[in-house]
Amino acid sequence: MWNMAIPWWEFLARGAIVYVFLIVLLRLTGKRQVGQLAPFDLVLLLVLSNAVQNSMNGGDNSLVGGLISATTLVGVNYLVGIATYRSKKLEAIVEGRPQVLIHNGKLFEDVMAGAHLTHHELHAALRQAGCASVDDVRSAVLENSGAISVISKGKKDD
Repeated sequence: MWNMAIPWWEFLARGAIVYVFLIVLLRLTGKRQVGQLAPFDLVLLLVLSNAVQNSMNGGDNSLVGGLISATTLVGVNYLVGIATYRSKKLEAIVEGRPQVLIHNGKLFEDVMAGAHLTHHELHAALRQAGCASVDDVRSAVLENSGAISVISKGKKDD
């Protein structure tokens, strides 16, 4: 329980490497994957966490090793949060930038294709905002979170 199979610093290195790898991997899959978890996306995340477990613990099943790995992940996440808060350039790399999907009724198909966003998903977001069609939309933005913000043409700015 208390004896570790690998040195403590290796847990730190392994945890940090896996964290950065997963951030890059999830960032490459697009914003939609993070903001709109379908059941298969949730299954993917659960299986992914199990898949990287051994790469983080190096076969060590000790209590101390698990605590070091967990602390490393939380610590690296905290440091990434601070770094992205302080650097807008790093924030854009890690979190991305919001993307305009519709502007004054004009749909940007290239942005939708780049975000792997289907027309069905877009129209579902439009319906939730009370818009019947693209023509009713002043602006629709794919946010960093994966959510789609919609402003209809009927609404006025404050």
